[in-house]
This record gives sequence, structure tokens and C-alpha cells, in this order.
Amino acid sequence: MEHGSYSDLSKSTFCLVDEDHTFANSVRFTLNQDPRVTFSGYSIPHPSENRVNVRVQTTGDPASEVLKDGCQDLMLICQHVRSTFEKAVNDFKTSKTGDDMDI
Repeated sequence: MEHGSYSDLSKSTFCLVDEDHTFANSVRFTLNQDPRVTFSGYSIPHPSENRVNVRVQTTGDPASEVLKDGCQDLMLICQHVRSTFEKAVNDFKTSKTGDDMDI
């Protein structure tokens, strides 16, 4: 759900359900790397509620589009980390002989 002004689309707060610090802090970090973002932050209204509020303020682009781009960038980062990790594991396994591995 988006809470914002219809007159200024560059500032909005998004309520994301079933999310926590893990996603919110990651997307905040990604948003802060974007030069279009002047402010991004998040809050969790109550520890027992499984939702976060993400605030995005931009230099003029619609906040919803910038948040969408930030989520896509985060997805690409996660894919890169996963593929790098899987390659390192495979390289390690192929570099060791069967006797050297304690599995």
C-alpha cells in the first residue's frame, strides 16, 4: 500500500506486509545508492506486526518507480551473490581430491 500525495509523486511511504528488517534494510541500502534518491528509510510500527513502512523521497522521479527499480537492483545483487557463491563452492569441490574432503 502506498501512502503519499497525489500532487507530489516524488515523496511516498510504502507499507509492505510480511516483511521485516532483512528486506527493509537491504532495499534501503539499495535505494541510497541511487542518485535519484534524496532520502530513504524504514520503520517497523510494532515488533509484533509483520510489516514495514519504507519512505522514499526523490529528486523528481515518481517514488513508486524508484522503489520498483531499487527492488530490481536488489534482486540482481542477490542473483550475483548466489552465482558467485555457487561458483566458489564448485571450484572448491573440483580443486580437492576425494581424500582431501571431509564431507
